[in-house]
Amino acid sequence: MSGWGTGLPRFWRRVRHPRSRRLSTRILASQLAILAVTGLIGFSLLGIAQRAELDHTFEQRAVAIARTAASEPQIRAAMAARPEATPTGVVQQVAERVRAASGASYVVVIGLDRVRYSHPDPGLIGRQVAEPIAVTDGRTHAGIDVGATGRSANGKAPLYGPDGTLVGEVSAGIPETQVTSELWRELPTFGLYAGFALAAGLTASLLLARRLKRITFGLELEEIAGLLQDREAMLHGIREGVIAFDPAGRITVINREARQLLGLTATDVRGARLDEVVPDGRLRRVLDGTLTGGDLTVLTDSHCLTVNRMPVALHGRELGAVVTVRDRTELVGMMRELDSMRGLTDALRAQQHEFSNRMHTLAGLLELEEFDAALDYALESAGAEPALAESVRERIGNALLVGLIVAKTTVAAERGVRVVLDEDSRLGEQPPHLRRLLTIVGNLLDNGIDAAASVDPPPATGAEVHLLLVEETDHVLVRVADSGPGIPPEHVERIFEDGWSTRPDRGTARRGLGLALVHRLVQRHCGTIEVSTGPGAVFTVRLPLPDTDPASPLGSVISDGAAPYPPSGDIEPAGGGERW
Repeated sequence: MSGWGTGLPRFWRRVRHPRSRRLSTRILASQLAILAVTGLIGFSLLGIAQRAELDHTFEQRAVAIARTAASEPQIRAAMAARPEATPTGVVQQVAERVRAASGASYVVVIGLDRVRYSHPDPGLIGRQVAEPIAVTDGRTHAGIDVGATGRSANGKAPLYGPDGTLVGEVSAGIPETQVTSELWRELPTFGLYAGFALAAGLTASLLLARRLKRITFGLELEEIAGLLQDREAMLHGIREGVIAFDPAGRITVINREARQLLGLTATDVRGARLDEVVPDGRLRRVLDGTLTGGDLTVLTDSHCLTVNRMPVALHGRELGAVVTVRDRTELVGMMRELDSMRGLTDALRAQQHEFSNRMHTLAGLLELEEFDAALDYALESAGAEPALAESVRERIGNALLVGLIVAKTTVAAERGVRVVLDEDSRLGEQPPHLRRLLTIVGNLLDNGIDAAASVDPPPATGAEVHLLLVEETDHVLVRVADSGPGIPPEHVERIFEDGWSTRPDRGTARRGLGLALVHRLVQRHCGTIEVSTGPGAVFTVRLPLPDTDPASPLGSVISDGAAPYPPSGDIEPAGGGERW
């Protein structure tokens, strides 16, 4: 038995263990079973229909035989003369001749008194039939008759005498055996047609099985179900957004994290195209592959995202693309805070050196007994920093903005750039759009300082950045002008895109987000932003009054002074000195 068990044909083993059978084999077996059952049902229905058609045909043939007998002059004349019903009579002889010639099982002539005048069984001649005369209406009748000769296709025709009066009826029958024989002669042809149909279905099933195998890459049903379970667990278990697109650009897979990060509020976006669910902009161009590259940064209303798009191909077939979306809001905020601390550290270190130099100078004057000069120098040094803060406070009433401007001025001075607050600047203690002003002023000052410091050699008048802050009756005006090289005309349309920058990354804060953030804030609050092309860039921002959205989503995440000085961005509460 062990030898027989190990020698089982592979097919039989698969039949015994259906889970081991391939998907194509299962599909083929199922389709063959369906084809066999439907073919058998169709063949049976066709046989039944053909039998009914043959019954009708033979009934009409029986009617024709009855009409032929009813038209015989001898029978008409004899029945009009009211003959005796005898086996040797003229009616019996003529009727039997017609029966023999037509192959009918019987030709019976019946008078109006229901008496038989002819019959294949002479013993029934002269006896009455049980059923009434059917042709009294003058028409022929057909049907199935079960009589003394067995089951037959029956036809009845009226019998008229020479003068045209109804004298009886002629009933003719064709035995059922003839109908059955005819049906059996036709069934092989029907079986051949059914065989052709089964062969065509088998061929189509084989082609379909091969196509399904190619579509499913040879995976079996259990493997497909397992892949689906794994995919669902992976998609909704990771903390990154995942979107899959088919070759036509339609969304086929999207997880909850991607919906949240992209702000897709529709119930089900699967099957939709990007242009149907995502507005035009950098985000859509990154998602659809128009913008290429790795770790592309995209700024939304509430998130800083890193997006990667990867085309997918399998066995040389293009299957679409997979996009991963990562939330880098906290990371960017931490990097900006680190840059802020680094900038402050550098500024404090420089001030320490400057303070040491001043102390050395003061010590030298005292050693030389230049007491008056030492006193004047000490008073001048002590009043330098407070004078800067006081000059800013005279024009700007809000302490947060004053701290921001003073801090930027100090950092800029260490880079050889002078920040000048325009004398026409006027802003109250609680100006409208305060949180947005912190973001806008901080980022524009950072850009201006970087641009002015990049000029080598510096202009004859020195590297400068001019700031104007004015609260008008219907808007708040912010203008930042620098002495840098300006913006090339061909880049004017791109400077407000996420990630655009003329400077490389420093390894910490991501470049190219500051102007994009400023532009987004201004647009969302129906303001305007203008930029000149140079020499020296001039950014002019107008925010309309009144401030109808003082607690906007972006503004709500700006620090209330938690940083050493007010932040220039609005991603993390502790953000700081470097622009996005």
